[in-house]
Amino acid sequence: MRTVNDFKDYEILDLAHKEKLERWGNIILRRPDPQVIWPEERRPQMWDKVDAYYTRSSSGGGAWSLVNTKMPETFSVCYRDLTFKLKLMGFKHTGLFPEQAVNWNLVRDLIEKENRPIKVLNLFAYTGAASVASLKSGASVVHVDSSKGMIEWAKENVKANNLQDKPIRFIADDCLKFVKREIRRGNKYDIILMDPPSFGRGSKHEVWSIENDLYELISNCALLLSDKPLLFLVNSYSTGLSKTIIEDLLKITILPKYKGEIFSDEIGLPVKDSNLILPCGMTSYWLNTQK
Repeated sequence: MRTVNDFKDYEILDLAHKEKLERWGNIILRRPDPQVIWPEERRPQMWDKVDAYYTRSSSGGGAWSLVNTKMPETFSVCYRDLTFKLKLMGFKHTGLFPEQAVNWNLVRDLIEKENRPIKVLNLFAYTGAASVASLKSGASVVHVDSSKGMIEWAKENVKANNLQDKPIRFIADDCLKFVKREIRRGNKYDIILMDPPSFGRGSKHEVWSIENDLYELISNCALLLSDKPLLFLVNSYSTGLSKTIIEDLLKITILPKYKGEIFSDEIGLPVKDSNLILPCGMTSYWLNTQK
């Protein structure tokens, strides 16, 4: 498992009764996590110090409750030299997945080792953490997400890092439709990243299902790789597809044309002052190891 061990503005304080207790900067949140199936609290004194908590509804969805009425509507956290703006939003999210720092680091290392312009395509790009990381290391980025709200949030994150003058394009569109247009245009990318949801809808109500649509998307994306690509990365939170299946998709679509190796593993977050690790999805990626 690849874990994030240097995120100073974020840490899991405890896990118990299907919840995680987290510190985001100086803000403490309590959020549901169905993987936490034990009731024991390791740090019981901390559970009463939350600023806000999220409660699921029996009819679906849920809502945040503020304990600290002076808690700001938006707040920021830093990871290394990156800054991200956060807020409490629906479906228990804050706008950032800290476990993805392992992938930001991978992408940045690859970009910074190259003595040439690098183009990055970030699909299902959400609030733009990977886009910001790529920009910060000198790449040009195309950021695609079907949600206009997420696009605006990503723009705020770019501004928070003083990168608004760097080469980034924001595209509010269905990812598969955009990729097919890029193929017709003849555009190429050195790094392709994607974080597809299990289910979703595009900008024009296109239905996305990871089981039905992921192969078509990856096989089309393979046509967008440059002559000297660096990385093709697929992150997944879906429990319906194993990492072996994602690896097989990359073997079918990428390896026939490009030399390199495929890697796959869970990613996770350590729990403070313990030997516990919370699994947070998986990442499979093709890496050019033949440069």
